[in-house]
Parts: sequence; C-alpha cells; structure tokens
Amino acid sequence: MSVKVVLLDDEDLVRSGIRMILESDPEIQVVAEAANGSGIVDLVAKHAPDVVLTDIQMPEVGGLEVTRRIAALPDPPAVGVLTTFDIDEYVHAALQNGAAGFLLKDTRPHDLVAAVHTLAGGEAMLSPRITRKLLAAFSTGGGAARSAKTKMEQLTAREREVAVAVAQGSSNAEIAADLYMSQSTVKVHIGRIMHKLDAVNRTQVAIIAHDAGLA
Repeated sequence: MSVKVVLLDDEDLVRSGIRMILESDPEIQVVAEAANGSGIVDLVAKHAPDVVLTDIQMPEVGGLEVTRRIAALPDPPAVGVLTTFDIDEYVHAALQNGAAGFLLKDTRPHDLVAAVHTLAGGEAMLSPRITRKLLAAFSTGGGAARSAKTKMEQLTAREREVAVAVAQGSSNAEIAADLYMSQSTVKVHIGRIMHKLDAVNRTQVAIIAHDAGLA
C-alpha cells in the first residue's frame, strides 16, 4: 500500500520540488497540497493521509497551528515539520505540539523519501545531529524538569528503559535487539509509555525523557 502524504508550503516552487521527489518513489503518493494550513482538518478528513509535511512559516495558518490542530484529531496522521533552520524555537514548539519530527529543507532527496516512510511507520523523523542540538538548546529545566520526572516515575523499570532508548533515537528494531524483546513487545511498551506520559507520539516521549534528565 502506498504512503499518502499531504504537503503544506507557501512557496509553489518548493512544494512542486518536494512533490516530485516524493513521487519518484512508487510507494508514496501526494494526495493533496496547499499554501497554508487553514484547511488542514478538512484535508485530513477527505484524504486520510499517513503523513502531513508542513512548513513552519506560512500565511494565515502556519506549521505550529497545523500541528496543534492535527494532534487534536482522533487517530491523527504523523506530522513532519519542514524548516530552513537547524535550531529554531518554532520547531521545538511544533514537537511539543505533537509533530513527530522535522527535516531541514536542504535534506537530500533519498533522505526525504526515507523520512516519510519512517514517519508513516510510526517512528520519529529526527536527525540525530539536529535532535541533540535542539533538545540541548531548549531543555527548559525548572518546572518542566520536575514535571517530566514526576511523569517518568509512573513508568515501570522496563518501560523506563524503552523510553530512554526512544529518547536516544533508537528504532523499534534496535530497541528490541538491545533489550532482548520482540518488536511487537516494544510497540506494546511504547503504547503504554505514551498513555502514562500523556504523549501523542514517540517524539514527545523523547522530550519528556530528556527534560527528566534520563537521556
């Protein structure tokens, strides 16, 4: 089955280029595109995409509001944020709002395709280099750290191990191999972790673990 993508970017040339790159893979289909996120809820309802790729800065409704609106939907698609900057408080806010990750606009074409498949598979789309810098720069400490530690205390020891592995950027397959469990068991653990931490995706799990000082 193909991966269905909705693409949001206010620059026609950029949007066309991204569509061309994505649809060079026969397993990816761009089902809709728009110059801003004003109609994103209707687009998701109409096309049932697996992934929404959105720019941050767009007229009317930008990427931050897009991530918030999508996160509020039942069974929302994965959201990937596109940005020109490798460290940007807007990107951090998007991750907090429920985005599963982000890409820089200079990402190589085959990496962009791979990232969409990663998002569609339910995993985070975060470059290790960017993730380390982002989380280090925007870890707020103080009240956020205390809140994160309280949340992490709800986890069992095994769940905590899985959460830390998620925060370190490990895939389900890597976690399964490192912790000697099946990938299906890893998925069960991650589902329970997200429920206990009130996280909408594994990216928010990673942020909470980092804020708690565990990763």
